[in-house]
Amino acid sequence: MTVDSLTEQQEAATSAPEASATNGEASTETPEAAATESPAEDAPKPKRGRPKGGAAKKTRTVELTLTVTGTADGEWQAELKHGSKWVAKGLEIPAAAVSRAAKELHEDLSVPIDEVINAAREEAAAKVAQLEAELEQAKQALAELDS
Repeated sequence: MTVDSLTEQQEAATSAPEASATNGEASTETPEAAATESPAEDAPKPKRGRPKGGAAKKTRTVELTLTVTGTADGEWQAELKHGSKWVAKGLEIPAAAVSRAAKELHEDLSVPIDEVINAAREEAAAKVAQLEAELEQAKQALAELDS
């Protein structure tokens, strides 16, 4: 049987009570029974098989893990992992590159990273000042020995 012949049979079956009512014969259906049957007749039949075109495509994801670590001395290292395989380990990178990369990625990343870098910069500047003072003292001590 084809879909067309099934549809024609359904239409003939649903129009039969209407035809008998129009010929002057009394219908045995109650209004409630007619109301419950009509929505079922109007509803389209669900199609068989998978829906076409409407389904979302599954996106392939790639797992890369970049870990950037820094010390209070301002030394930075990067490690890259692809899934469970290490691609690179212990790569030394400059603090300026870390700061630029963080600014490119997101402000929420760049603010705390810049705070760490600035603290390391201040510590390094204090150490330079201390070493310069020691150097000046050593030069004076040497000058006194030469005279």
